[in-house]
Amino acid sequence: MLRVAGRRLSSLAWGSTAARNPCLAAEYAFGGSDESVYSANRSFLITNSLLDQIRGFSSGAVAPGHEAQENQLVSDIPATVAAIKNPSSKIVYDEHNHERYPVGDPSKRAFAYFVLTGGRFVYASLARLLILKFVLSMSASKDVLALASIEVDLSSIEPGSTVTVKWRGKPVFIRRRTDDDVKLANSVDIASLRDPQEDGVRVKNPEWLVVVGVCTHLGCIPLPNAGDFGGWFCPCHGSHYDISGRIRKGPAPYNLEVPTYTFLDENKLLIG
Repeated sequence: MLRVAGRRLSSLAWGSTAARNPCLAAEYAFGGSDESVYSANRSFLITNSLLDQIRGFSSGAVAPGHEAQENQLVSDIPATVAAIKNPSSKIVYDEHNHERYPVGDPSKRAFAYFVLTGGRFVYASLARLLILKFVLSMSASKDVLALASIEVDLSSIEPGSTVTVKWRGKPVFIRRRTDDDVKLANSVDIASLRDPQEDGVRVKNPEWLVVVGVCTHLGCIPLPNAGDFGGWFCPCHGSHYDISGRIRKGPAPYNLEVPTYTFLDENKLLIG
């Protein structure tokens, strides 16, 4: 009876093993050796464990003895696969391939200072560049600077005549005055003027009067050698200026503007 029961148990164990491992069954069927059976069983266990990881579950038994046997048979399973199959609360970090330095380590201090200083230098350079670009964008362009000043030849202007030149988009009156014109300009009572100014303040050379040809009322252009005082007359609203460019009659509140100018020589005038 005991022999019959033992044969039946062995046949059941063999059937379950053969069903799970076809390679092992084939080896036994054809009379394979123990070594071939062991290698077939080992390859089957490796393939089965990898397939289990791909499927996302484990079909192996969870009994401690069975796990130990599999670990002995399959010793080349990756550590990640083994960690998944045998989860544990004890975590061990692998630090063999990198080196950790404590905070403030002297060997890293020079490198840290170099990186920080280099970064600050780059940031300061960028800030300086942006500020320079912003400031230069507000300055006048080259074409505007070219028109900022104008040089006028005075040798061709006859006494008692007026010429008009263009400066910064505005007309400028240049009048060569005679001696009678100078005497007339100086004989005016300053207290009677709307915008009191002496003639000597408005000219650098009594022979030459330089004024901006724009009426101070509404920006019209007065006519030269016209008006009640022999200077300029604005026909738009009836403003009269004398031989010194001072307002004498009409709605204009101020005298004609005197631009910045210098005499380069006797016959050269630089405006601006």
